[in-house]
Amino acid sequence: MPRPNLYPPDRFGLSFELFPPKTPESERAMWDTVDSLVRYSPSLVTCTYGAGGSTRDKTLDIVGEVSRRHGLPVASHLTCVGSTVDELRSYLHEAARRCVSAIVALRGDPPKGEETFRPVAGGLTYASELVQLIREEFPDFAILVAGYPETHQEAASPESDLENLKRKCDAGGDAIVTQLFYDNADFFRFRDRCGSLGITLPIVPGIMPVTNFSQIRRIASLCKARLPEAFTRRFEQAGDDADAQFEAGVDYATEQVRGLLDAGIPGIHFYVLNRSPATIRVLEQCGLGHG
Repeated sequence: MPRPNLYPPDRFGLSFELFPPKTPESERAMWDTVDSLVRYSPSLVTCTYGAGGSTRDKTLDIVGEVSRRHGLPVASHLTCVGSTVDELRSYLHEAARRCVSAIVALRGDPPKGEETFRPVAGGLTYASELVQLIREEFPDFAILVAGYPETHQEAASPESDLENLKRKCDAGGDAIVTQLFYDNADFFRFRDRCGSLGITLPIVPGIMPVTNFSQIRRIASLCKARLPEAFTRRFEQAGDDADAQFEAGVDYATEQVRGLLDAGIPGIHFYVLNRSPATIRVLEQCGLGHG
């Protein structure tokens, strides 16, 4: 099967990211979410996995089942954390056997309790090395790489972060999917800076609609995403009303996506957190609905 072109010029690329559920109840909720979202004709459904590769097998089960049920292209995340090159090869062979179309190639975060990333003996140190391995030995996979509009938190500088992104692109990446962000100006600056460095791959913004205060706190602590005052003010105005918080988050994400669409992006990657209502509302309000 030839490598898929996930972002052709004549089709908007819509993708949704899942994560492996931990309980039977949350798994049923995830499949309800998938069934709701496939009506919007996604180009790709992706699935992450737990820290240190703890849910890798579950990730392959999920993307394999999405492919089987719905005939959609699917992507598995893959990180360098805790794996030798031979173990990465084994995973990639199994992913190919399960009809996975693409790999989201990441270095991965340091294991819990460690502040810096250290490769295992016989493993890889950089995402660019993983990209190179996939491109040379598994050429039928499309490869997505991560970009950071606000700079990766471990990067020495914005310049070095962008140079690292270019290495991933040059090693064989097919498209860039960004970390979530809440100010489109950050994305546009990032896109311009990529262009000035000669990065020509499609750059797909990653969007996560936030619908309550607790999500805001979690995002701020985990992702280091900047939360603009205009964004947080809406939630302050909503007060403790859960429905008002939901509406504030949906409205903000809708405005954000409309601004990105007006700027000619090749696609959007939604971090759906295994729930569909907010994403569906944004899709409908932005005219991306096919349901």
